[in-house]
Amino acid sequence: MVKKGVPDWLNSSLWSSSNPSSESDDRVNNNNNHRHSSSPKSTAYYSTEPSSPPPPIQPPIPEPPPRITVQKVESPENDTSSSSSSVISAEEISRQSQLLQELSRKIVNIRELQKLASQGIPDGAGIRPTVWKLLLGYLPTDRGLWMSELVKKRSQYKHFTDELLLNPSEVTRRMEKSASGNDGEGTGMLPRAEITQDEHPLSLGKTSVWNQFFQDTEIIEQIDRDVMRTHPDMHFFSGDSSFAKANQEALRRILIIFAKLNPGIRYVQGMNEVLAPLYYVFKNDPDEENAANAEADTFFCFVELLSGFRDNFCQQLDNSVVGIRSTIGKLSQLLKEHDEELWRHLEVTTKVNPQFYAFRWITLLLTQEFNFADSVHIWDTLLSDPEGPQETLLRVCCAMLVLIRRRLIAGDFTSNLKLLQHYPSTNISHLLYVADKLRVRSAGRLS
Repeated sequence: MVKKGVPDWLNSSLWSSSNPSSESDDRVNNNNNHRHSSSPKSTAYYSTEPSSPPPPIQPPIPEPPPRITVQKVESPENDTSSSSSSVISAEEISRQSQLLQELSRKIVNIRELQKLASQGIPDGAGIRPTVWKLLLGYLPTDRGLWMSELVKKRSQYKHFTDELLLNPSEVTRRMEKSASGNDGEGTGMLPRAEITQDEHPLSLGKTSVWNQFFQDTEIIEQIDRDVMRTHPDMHFFSGDSSFAKANQEALRRILIIFAKLNPGIRYVQGMNEVLAPLYYVFKNDPDEENAANAEADTFFCFVELLSGFRDNFCQQLDNSVVGIRSTIGKLSQLLKEHDEELWRHLEVTTKVNPQFYAFRWITLLLTQEFNFADSVHIWDTLLSDPEGPQETLLRVCCAMLVLIRRRLIAGDFTSNLKLLQHYPSTNISHLLYVADKLRVRSAGRLS
């Protein structure tokens, strides 16, 4: 029987309640399942564990290539649970084997890798760090170039830390040390005549290292505050242990260097949340050398990732055709294309402006809407899109709206805004499945 008032495409068996998560829009979460406040700085997470679909039957699984060792990657240390089953399904074993085979080739077929990774990278293989680096273009497809490329990039990052994290006093000290035959030798002070205008702490010159230092101080203080708030429920990022503090320092250095190298953007609040999944994944690389160099690798992958989203962080471009408001407008149009009834109820009837919820969804790449493990699985799909992560991100956001459409249709402004700012727990595999169906449907309309 066709459901009254529902778009024809939603009457497909795809939306049947037999799927374990399609009923998530009918169940009100009464377990105080609020992961965050409406502020983008919140980082508290609470979630329940939805069930997973039964594993499909697969043909016999080929043996993984012998040259890559399969190791288990440490799972997130937060108290939340992932929607993924702890039992590895036959489908995951098959995909893991295919990914290992692809990674063992002399020349990696990036299209095939994207296709496999978009379905999810199995957690137990320890290959997510390598796959993400390939998907982000940090590693070349030629395996023979991996070592030389890593050595070059890591050396470059070391140069950045040496040059960009210096206190002006250290700059002055180095200049004093390099000076020869001056009257201040042995006193620890430069002779007054040798202290140039740019070296004076009270200088307001644009090239003054002290003036630049004081300008950077405000940004660095904001970075420090945000880093301290990054995933407070995870021992990896939070706590008094030397391990957590070392990880916080790594995030801090990356963000400071990024801000100094990108004066047009500098640091925007929330970048720490986008950085965290990259650093976590790379720091948990089973390869000890890669794990030891996770900070350098994370920096360059962070730059690559933000290159596709940098306009969303640039306030001067907010109202342009490439700014965040334009991106939110694309999400609104996508919802209207796939479910005009829901679009009209949200934006016309209840007047829920998509900026009230989608701004955080888009700028923080959904890291605040789901628990950490689920966010990582969503990123497998985002990073695998040949068109770039933003198009997939918008489809996932649209799918999030579609999956709770009945509650939204029944709600008013207040209840809908609360629901969208505190998105209910859902099955991530099904969410990504629905997002992919939206892509297929859009492609079908264009053809």
